[in-house]
Amino acid sequence: MRILVADDDAVTCRILERTLTEWGHTVVLAHDGPEALTCLRANDPPRLALLDWIMPTTTGVEVCQTIRAERQEPYIYTILLTAKSSMDDVIEGLEAGADDYLIKPVDLGALRARLRPGLRIVELHDELVKAREDLRYQADHDPLTGLWNRRALLSQLRKEFSRGIRAGRPLGVCMVDIDHFKVINDTHGHVLGDQILKEVARRMANALRVYDEVGRYGGEEFIVSVPNNTAASAAVIGERIRECIGAAPVDTDKGPVPVQVSVGVAGSDLGDFTRVHDLIAAADAALYEAKRTGRNRVCMASPPQQ
Repeated sequence: MRILVADDDAVTCRILERTLTEWGHTVVLAHDGPEALTCLRANDPPRLALLDWIMPTTTGVEVCQTIRAERQEPYIYTILLTAKSSMDDVIEGLEAGADDYLIKPVDLGALRARLRPGLRIVELHDELVKAREDLRYQADHDPLTGLWNRRALLSQLRKEFSRGIRAGRPLGVCMVDIDHFKVINDTHGHVLGDQILKEVARRMANALRVYDEVGRYGGEEFIVSVPNNTAASAAVIGERIRECIGAAPVDTDKGPVPVQVSVGVAGSDLGDFTRVHDLIAAADAALYEAKRTGRNRVCMASPPQQ
Protein backbone atom coordinates (compact mmCIF):
# COMPACT_ATOMS: atom_id res chain seq x y z
CA MET A 1 0.00 0.00 0.00
CA ARG A 2 1.25 3.53 -0.81
CA ILE A 3 1.05 5.68 2.31
CA LEU A 4 1.52 9.44 2.56
CA VAL A 5 3.38 10.74 5.59
CA ALA A 6 2.88 14.50 5.90
CA ASP A 7 4.79 16.10 8.77
CA ASP A 8 7.10 19.10 9.02
CA ASP A 9 9.20 17.28 11.64
CA ALA A 10 12.09 15.52 9.89
CA VAL A 11 12.67 13.04 12.75
CA THR A 12 9.03 11.89 12.75
CA CYS A 13 9.09 11.52 8.96
CA ARG A 14 12.25 9.45 9.08
CA ILE A 15 10.94 7.12 11.81
CA LEU A 16 7.59 6.57 10.10
CA GLU A 17 9.18 6.08 6.68
CA ARG A 18 11.59 3.44 7.97
CA THR A 19 8.90 1.63 9.97
CA LEU A 20 6.27 1.60 7.21
CA THR A 21 8.84 0.45 4.67
CA GLU A 22 9.83 -2.44 6.93
CA TRP A 23 6.16 -3.40 7.10
CA GLY A 24 6.03 -3.66 3.30
CA HIS A 25 4.45 -0.31 2.40
CA THR A 26 5.64 2.33 -0.05
CA VAL A 27 6.01 5.72 1.61
CA VAL A 28 5.49 9.14 0.03
CA LEU A 29 6.71 12.13 2.07
CA ALA A 30 5.29 15.65 2.30
CA HIS A 31 6.58 18.41 4.59
CA ASP A 32 3.62 20.79 4.64
CA GLY A 33 -0.10 20.96 3.90
CA PRO A 34 0.05 22.22 0.29
CA GLU A 35 2.55 19.51 -0.62
CA ALA A 36 0.26 16.91 0.98
CA LEU A 37 -2.75 18.20 -1.01
CA THR A 38 -0.80 18.09 -4.27
CA CYS A 39 0.12 14.48 -3.58
CA LEU A 40 -3.45 13.48 -2.64
CA ARG A 41 -4.88 15.16 -5.75
CA ALA A 42 -2.61 13.24 -8.12
CA ASN A 43 -4.05 10.76 -10.61
CA ASP A 44 -2.79 7.83 -8.53
CA PRO A 45 -2.73 9.14 -4.95
CA PRO A 46 -1.62 7.23 -1.84
CA ARG A 47 -4.65 5.45 -0.44
CA LEU A 48 -3.79 6.09 3.19
CA ALA A 49 -2.46 9.32 4.69
CA LEU A 50 -0.80 10.08 8.03
CA LEU A 51 -1.25 13.85 8.49
CA ASP A 52 0.34 15.96 11.20
CA TRP A 53 -2.28 18.25 12.73
CA ILE A 54 0.02 21.31 12.89
CA MET A 55 1.86 21.97 9.62
CA PRO A 56 2.99 25.18 7.89
CA THR A 57 0.43 27.05 5.75
CA THR A 58 -2.24 24.33 5.79
CA THR A 59 -2.98 22.10 8.79
CA GLY A 60 -3.73 18.39 8.63
CA VAL A 61 -7.33 19.17 9.61
CA GLU A 62 -7.63 21.57 6.67
CA VAL A 63 -6.17 18.93 4.33
CA CYS A 64 -8.86 16.50 5.53
CA GLN A 65 -11.61 19.07 5.05
CA THR A 66 -10.41 19.84 1.53
CA ILE A 67 -10.20 16.29 0.21
CA ARG A 68 -13.57 15.39 1.76
CA ALA A 69 -15.19 18.47 0.22
CA GLU A 70 -13.81 17.47 -3.18
CA ARG A 71 -15.37 13.99 -2.77
CA GLN A 72 -12.61 12.45 -4.80
CA GLU A 73 -12.21 8.81 -5.73
CA PRO A 74 -10.56 6.56 -4.86
CA TYR A 75 -11.27 7.03 -1.16
CA ILE A 76 -8.27 8.10 0.95
CA TYR A 77 -8.19 6.90 4.54
CA THR A 78 -6.74 9.62 6.79
CA ILE A 79 -5.16 9.40 10.24
CA LEU A 80 -4.32 12.61 12.09
CA LEU A 81 -1.11 12.75 14.11
CA THR A 82 -1.50 15.17 17.01
CA ALA A 83 -0.16 16.09 20.41
CA LYS A 84 -3.67 17.25 21.31
CA SER A 85 -5.49 14.72 23.42
CA SER A 86 -8.64 16.45 24.69
CA MET A 87 -11.94 15.02 23.53
CA ASP A 88 -12.92 18.35 21.95
CA ASP A 89 -9.79 18.25 19.78
CA VAL A 90 -10.42 14.64 18.79
CA ILE A 91 -14.01 15.46 17.81
CA GLU A 92 -12.84 18.48 15.80
CA GLY A 93 -10.43 16.31 13.82
CA LEU A 94 -12.97 13.57 13.14
CA GLU A 95 -15.67 16.06 12.14
CA ALA A 96 -13.20 17.56 9.67
CA GLY A 97 -13.17 14.25 7.82
CA ALA A 98 -10.34 12.32 9.45
CA ASP A 99 -10.98 8.60 9.86
CA ASP A 100 -8.79 8.13 12.93
CA TYR A 101 -6.11 9.80 15.01
CA LEU A 102 -2.88 8.98 16.86
CA ILE A 103 -1.32 10.85 19.74
CA LYS A 104 2.29 12.03 19.22
CA PRO A 105 4.89 10.80 19.79
CA VAL A 106 3.51 7.93 17.74
CA ASP A 107 3.50 4.52 19.39
CA LEU A 108 4.45 2.06 16.65
CA GLY A 109 2.28 -0.72 18.07
CA ALA A 110 -0.72 1.63 18.05
CA LEU A 111 0.18 2.69 14.50
CA ARG A 112 0.15 -0.92 13.29
CA ALA A 113 -3.22 -1.48 14.97
CA ARG A 114 -4.67 1.70 13.41
CA LEU A 115 -3.46 0.74 9.94
CA ARG A 116 -5.35 -2.57 9.87
CA PRO A 117 -8.89 -1.11 9.74
CA GLY A 118 -7.66 1.55 7.32
CA LEU A 119 -6.38 -1.05 4.89
CA ARG A 120 -9.60 -3.07 5.20
CA ILE A 121 -11.76 0.01 4.52
CA VAL A 122 -9.69 0.93 1.46
CA GLU A 123 -10.03 -2.61 0.09
CA LEU A 124 -13.77 -2.64 0.82
CA HIS A 125 -14.21 0.71 -0.93
CA ASP A 126 -12.40 -0.60 -4.00
CA GLU A 127 -14.69 -3.63 -4.08
CA LEU A 128 -17.79 -1.41 -3.82
CA VAL A 129 -16.54 0.87 -6.61
CA LYS A 130 -15.85 -2.13 -8.84
CA ALA A 131 -19.32 -3.55 -8.14
CA ARG A 132 -20.89 -0.16 -8.94
CA GLU A 133 -18.97 0.14 -12.21
CA ASP A 134 -19.86 -3.44 -13.15
CA LEU A 135 -23.55 -2.67 -12.62
CA ARG A 136 -23.24 0.54 -14.61
CA TYR A 137 -21.55 -1.33 -17.45
CA GLN A 138 -24.21 -4.05 -17.43
CA ALA A 139 -26.96 -1.42 -17.53
CA ASP A 140 -25.52 0.20 -20.66
CA HIS A 141 -23.93 -2.66 -22.62
CA ASP A 142 -25.13 -5.67 -24.54
CA PRO A 143 -23.94 -8.74 -22.59
CA LEU A 144 -23.04 -10.75 -25.71
CA THR A 145 -21.18 -8.25 -27.89
CA GLY A 146 -20.05 -5.69 -25.32
CA LEU A 147 -21.47 -2.89 -27.50
CA TRP A 148 -23.95 -0.28 -26.26
CA ASN A 149 -27.37 -1.84 -25.70
CA ARG A 150 -30.52 -0.47 -27.30
CA ARG A 151 -31.46 1.82 -24.40
CA ALA A 152 -28.01 3.38 -24.07
CA LEU A 153 -27.61 3.67 -27.83
CA LEU A 154 -30.91 5.51 -28.26
CA SER A 155 -29.98 7.81 -25.39
CA GLN A 156 -26.70 8.71 -27.09
CA LEU A 157 -28.43 9.19 -30.43
CA ARG A 158 -30.92 11.62 -28.87
CA LYS A 159 -28.05 13.63 -27.38
CA GLU A 160 -26.18 13.75 -30.69
CA PHE A 161 -29.38 14.65 -32.55
CA SER A 162 -30.14 17.55 -30.17
CA ARG A 163 -26.51 18.70 -30.22
CA GLY A 164 -26.53 18.67 -34.02
CA ILE A 165 -29.71 20.77 -34.17
CA ARG A 166 -28.25 23.37 -31.77
CA ALA A 167 -24.90 23.54 -33.58
CA GLY A 168 -26.28 23.24 -37.10
CA ARG A 169 -24.27 20.07 -37.77
CA PRO A 170 -25.61 16.93 -39.47
CA LEU A 171 -25.91 13.49 -37.91
CA GLY A 172 -25.53 10.34 -39.96
CA VAL A 173 -26.98 6.96 -38.99
CA CYS A 174 -26.15 3.52 -40.36
CA MET A 175 -28.38 0.55 -39.67
CA VAL A 176 -26.52 -2.72 -40.21
CA ASP A 177 -28.11 -6.16 -40.50
CA ILE A 178 -26.38 -9.53 -40.93
CA ASP A 179 -27.60 -11.17 -44.15
CA HIS A 180 -29.32 -14.55 -43.83
CA PHE A 181 -28.60 -14.73 -40.10
CA LYS A 182 -31.63 -16.95 -39.50
CA VAL A 183 -30.19 -19.47 -41.98
CA ILE A 184 -26.87 -19.38 -40.09
CA ASN A 185 -28.66 -20.07 -36.81
CA ASP A 186 -30.86 -22.81 -38.29
CA THR A 187 -27.92 -24.48 -40.03
CA HIS A 188 -25.19 -24.22 -37.43
CA GLY A 189 -26.99 -23.53 -34.15
CA HIS A 190 -27.32 -20.55 -31.85
CA VAL A 191 -23.92 -21.02 -30.18
CA LEU A 192 -22.21 -20.47 -33.53
CA GLY A 193 -24.64 -17.64 -34.21
CA ASP A 194 -23.45 -15.94 -31.04
CA GLN A 195 -19.84 -16.30 -32.21
CA ILE A 196 -20.82 -14.62 -35.49
CA LEU A 197 -22.51 -11.74 -33.64
CA LYS A 198 -19.48 -11.13 -31.44
CA GLU A 199 -17.04 -11.14 -34.36
CA VAL A 200 -19.26 -8.87 -36.47
CA ALA A 201 -19.45 -6.45 -33.52
CA ARG A 202 -15.67 -6.51 -33.17
CA ARG A 203 -15.04 -5.87 -36.86
CA MET A 204 -17.61 -3.12 -36.94
CA ALA A 205 -16.05 -1.34 -33.95
CA ASN A 206 -12.62 -1.58 -35.58
CA ALA A 207 -13.95 0.02 -38.78
CA LEU A 208 -15.21 3.14 -37.00
CA ARG A 209 -13.59 6.39 -35.94
CA VAL A 210 -13.06 7.10 -32.25
CA TYR A 211 -16.00 9.51 -32.04
CA ASP A 212 -18.50 7.22 -33.80
CA GLU A 213 -20.74 5.00 -31.66
CA VAL A 214 -22.12 1.54 -32.38
CA GLY A 215 -24.68 -0.49 -30.50
CA ARG A 216 -26.75 -3.60 -30.84
CA TYR A 217 -30.26 -2.53 -31.75
CA GLY A 218 -31.75 -6.00 -31.43
CA GLY A 219 -31.17 -9.51 -32.77
CA GLU A 220 -28.72 -9.25 -35.65
CA GLU A 221 -29.28 -5.50 -36.17
CA PHE A 222 -26.81 -2.80 -35.19
CA ILE A 223 -26.94 0.99 -35.36
CA VAL A 224 -23.95 3.26 -35.92
CA SER A 225 -24.07 6.93 -34.94
CA VAL A 226 -21.88 9.10 -37.20
CA PRO A 227 -21.77 12.65 -35.74
CA ASN A 228 -20.98 15.68 -37.91
CA ASN A 229 -21.52 13.70 -41.12
CA THR A 230 -24.03 13.98 -43.92
CA ALA A 231 -25.87 10.97 -45.25
CA ALA A 232 -23.38 10.74 -48.13
CA SER A 233 -20.42 10.72 -45.72
CA ALA A 234 -22.15 8.17 -43.51
CA ALA A 235 -22.66 5.98 -46.58
CA VAL A 236 -18.89 5.91 -47.09
CA ILE A 237 -18.50 4.67 -43.52
CA GLY A 238 -21.29 2.14 -44.12
CA GLU A 239 -19.40 0.82 -47.13
CA ARG A 240 -16.26 0.51 -45.04
CA ILE A 241 -18.22 -1.49 -42.46
CA ARG A 242 -19.65 -3.76 -45.16
CA GLU A 243 -16.21 -4.42 -46.65
CA CYS A 244 -14.58 -4.98 -43.26
CA ILE A 245 -17.14 -7.56 -42.20
CA GLY A 246 -17.28 -9.41 -45.51
CA ALA A 247 -13.52 -9.36 -46.16
CA ALA A 248 -12.90 -12.77 -44.58
CA PRO A 249 -15.01 -15.64 -43.20
CA VAL A 250 -15.56 -15.72 -39.45
CA ASP A 251 -13.60 -18.46 -37.70
CA THR A 252 -15.96 -20.51 -35.53
CA ASP A 253 -15.90 -23.79 -33.64
CA LYS A 254 -17.36 -25.42 -36.76
CA GLY A 255 -14.92 -23.85 -39.19
CA PRO A 256 -14.96 -20.61 -41.21
CA VAL A 257 -18.38 -19.15 -42.04
CA PRO A 258 -18.79 -16.42 -44.70
CA VAL A 259 -20.69 -13.42 -43.36
CA GLN A 260 -22.08 -10.40 -45.20
CA VAL A 261 -24.15 -7.42 -44.10
CA SER A 262 -26.60 -4.99 -45.58
CA VAL A 263 -26.49 -1.34 -44.55
CA GLY A 264 -29.15 1.37 -44.62
CA VAL A 265 -27.98 4.95 -44.24
CA ALA A 266 -29.78 8.17 -43.40
CA GLY A 267 -28.69 11.66 -42.39
CA SER A 268 -30.34 14.65 -40.79
CA ASP A 269 -29.27 16.70 -43.85
CA LEU A 270 -31.74 14.81 -46.04
CA GLY A 271 -34.73 16.70 -44.68
CA ASP A 272 -36.38 18.38 -41.73
CA PHE A 273 -36.22 15.54 -39.23
CA THR A 274 -37.79 16.54 -35.91
CA ARG A 275 -37.14 13.35 -33.95
CA VAL A 276 -34.26 10.91 -33.84
CA HIS A 277 -36.74 8.07 -34.31
CA ASP A 278 -37.66 9.51 -37.72
CA LEU A 279 -33.98 9.39 -38.67
CA ILE A 280 -33.76 5.76 -37.52
CA ALA A 281 -36.92 4.93 -39.47
CA ALA A 282 -35.36 6.42 -42.61
CA ALA A 283 -32.22 4.30 -42.12
CA ASP A 284 -34.41 1.25 -41.53
CA ALA A 285 -36.29 1.89 -44.78
CA ALA A 286 -32.96 2.16 -46.60
CA LEU A 287 -31.86 -1.12 -45.01
CA TYR A 288 -35.05 -2.78 -46.26
CA GLU A 289 -34.24 -1.50 -49.75
CA ALA A 290 -30.69 -2.89 -49.53
CA LYS A 291 -32.09 -6.31 -48.64
CA ARG A 292 -34.83 -6.13 -51.29
CA THR A 293 -32.33 -5.37 -54.04
CA GLY A 294 -29.94 -8.22 -53.33
CA ARG A 295 -28.30 -7.76 -49.91
CA ASN A 296 -24.58 -7.23 -49.22
CA ARG A 297 -24.86 -3.58 -50.19
CA VAL A 298 -25.30 -0.06 -48.85
CA CYS A 299 -28.42 1.95 -49.63
CA MET A 300 -29.03 5.58 -48.70
CA ALA A 301 -32.42 6.86 -47.64
CA SER A 302 -34.45 9.18 -49.83
CA PRO A 303 -35.32 12.66 -48.55
CA PRO A 304 -38.54 12.50 -46.50
CA GLN A 305 -41.67 13.67 -48.27
CA GLN A 306 -43.07 16.91 -46.90
